Amino acid sequence: MSQSLEHSFVEQLEANQNIVHKVCRLYTNNQDAHNDLFQEITIQLWKAFPKFRGDSKFSTWMYRVALNTAITLYRKKKRRIKTQEFESIEFKIKAEEYDDTEEQQLKLLYNAVKELNDIEKALVFLYLEEKNYKEISETMGISEVNARVKMNRIKTKLKTILNP
Repeated sequence: MSQSLEHSFVEQLEANQNIVHKVCRLYTNNQDAHNDLFQEITIQLWKAFPKFRGDSKFSTWMYRVALNTAITLYRKKKRRIKTQEFESIEFKIKAEEYDDTEEQQLKLLYNAVKELNDIEKALVFLYLEEKNYKEISETMGISEVNARVKMNRIKTKLKTILNP
């Protein structure tokens, strides 16, 4: 890989590394697993970067590679992916900025999302990241219509989980 290509990759990875961290938090439940997944995603991004054509934004492409790597890695291990417990997350936000109602709603949402399968989690994650259906479809490699249909089904499923 040329030095300019390498420099471009490192620069864009550093600028967008929070995407990888978010995906890692979604699919792991401890720091060691997070670090391993982060490393694996970075390796896959590095391998795929020469083929990145720029048809979409780098961040959209990065989401796709990161989510596909996380899903593939954990499916190969044939084990259920345990996500991080809400209670174990230490927020570094002042207490007065956070009201109890919002905290309880987030806790319910996290618990409901834990019951979704890998693909559904990825869709919810992108939706909550305020990605539009075009970006979601590009990231997930599905049609825009399919993304909308799946998201509507997930919303119905989440409502059922949250309001039994």
